[in-house]
Amino acid sequence: MSIELLRAHYGFSKMPFGKDVAPGALFRPAGHQEAVARISFLVGESAAGVLTGEVGAGKTVALRAALTGLDQSRHTVVYLANHTVGIRGLHGAIVTALGGVPRFHAAALVPQAAELLAAESAERGKRVVVVLDEAHLCSPEQLEAIRLLMNAELDSVAPFALVLCGQPTLRRRIRLGAFAALDQRIALRYHLAGMTPEETGAYVAHHLGLAGRSDRLFSDDATALIHQVARGLPRQVNNLAIQSLVAAYATKKAIVDESSARMAVAEITAE
Repeated sequence: MSIELLRAHYGFSKMPFGKDVAPGALFRPAGHQEAVARISFLVGESAAGVLTGEVGAGKTVALRAALTGLDQSRHTVVYLANHTVGIRGLHGAIVTALGGVPRFHAAALVPQAAELLAAESAERGKRVVVVLDEAHLCSPEQLEAIRLLMNAELDSVAPFALVLCGQPTLRRRIRLGAFAALDQRIALRYHLAGMTPEETGAYVAHHLGLAGRSDRLFSDDATALIHQVARGLPRQVNNLAIQSLVAAYATKKAIVDESSARMAVAEITAE
């Protein structure tokens, strides 16, 4: 189906429920605001924290909102998401993000990363924020490597703020005895849950408004079904809402009713 036909049918200025939403235009449910506030606290205190949530809960969106709000002249963000690179790759990514050229030997690379982290604060007056996204995929060795970097100054000063972001298994992993030293450094833990039914309704209306439709396009029953099946998780709400629009268009309906939403649920759950 042509996207242009769908846009024309509903009178959208652009397709709703997409990923290309500017940080300032993001819908902010209570959980999202709490997550952003906690990340900001970690940055301000140069502390370590854990942000968890199910797939599609909006963890990365909350991270993006919190980090976008930082003063770039006073903060340096090191974002790490590729955990297939091993310990050397982790240290190398930190060195590269801080403007260095990674040394070849691991024995030299580790102190290089520690030195650049310290220099960013001491010499440039900038606060470093290290973000490990999808941290539940980190190996025990990678988590220990990050913990050791935090201990570089023998606890006299925190060299960077650390945000470990991942799925719920991350919290359980860190609680294991093997990670006791890292667990003791965690100042804050927050789990990002799904939206409430009311928030899901407001979320749908918000995204439709961004696309140029401020009127009621989804019936209450359709929104309630979408919320129930998606469990309030934004990414799944997006998927079901788009599929519901397609289903309503296919049956030449002006609004998305419950039957359209049920068609969408059947289509997505059958995949």
